[in-house]
Amino acid sequence: MAGLRAIGYDFDYDDFHRFVHGRLPYHLLKTDPVLRGILQSLPIRKVIFTNADHSHAVRALQRLGLEDCFERIISFDTLNPSNKINTLDVKNGSESKPVSTEIFDFYEYVRHPGPDVILPKTPVVCKPFEDAFENVFEIANIDPKRTLFFDDSTRNLLTAKRVGLHTVVVGTSVRTTGIDHALESIHNIREAFPELWEASEKHEIVKYKVAIETSVKA
Repeated sequence: MAGLRAIGYDFDYDDFHRFVHGRLPYHLLKTDPVLRGILQSLPIRKVIFTNADHSHAVRALQRLGLEDCFERIISFDTLNPSNKINTLDVKNGSESKPVSTEIFDFYEYVRHPGPDVILPKTPVVCKPFEDAFENVFEIANIDPKRTLFFDDSTRNLLTAKRVGLHTVVVGTSVRTTGIDHALESIHNIREAFPELWEASEKHEIVKYKVAIETSVKA
């Protein structure tokens, strides 16, 4: 989507999400009481940051039985509230610099993400772009140096690491360069980070906020 907007294509975000998410087999999602128990016992703030729209995130959480386990959802429509590209810089009122239309092989980047690759600017604010993370920090009052970020996407995690987050890849036990921790399953979070619970039990200040990306693969 970001690449299409960057080279001049225009379309309605809501229609796009309805088309993509309307075809997902939500009925295949089952409640996850184990994960629910883990999240409810975790004594720190928990925020979802997703490239999906709010409706999809809520529907997936409801199917999993996790709808009341998070403080808030920061979704695509949180970061992109209008379908129009602003021509003014909101902060200083000056005209924004034109978006680069230089050809970028995003498919190759997805296949072989690297920590030194500089992603092109686009009018769409979403992962894995750094401005999306910076906006989330401001919206949710997050200090990246005191926050764990969980995701199953290497390219998202590499950006997260660059902007100061502690990164955890979920779905593999293999930790790659630029990622701090690897969890085969999100269910292993208490074994991997017992200090998150121990701090509360000892009445100490808990260091971390947790941002979790939930994904549905169909």
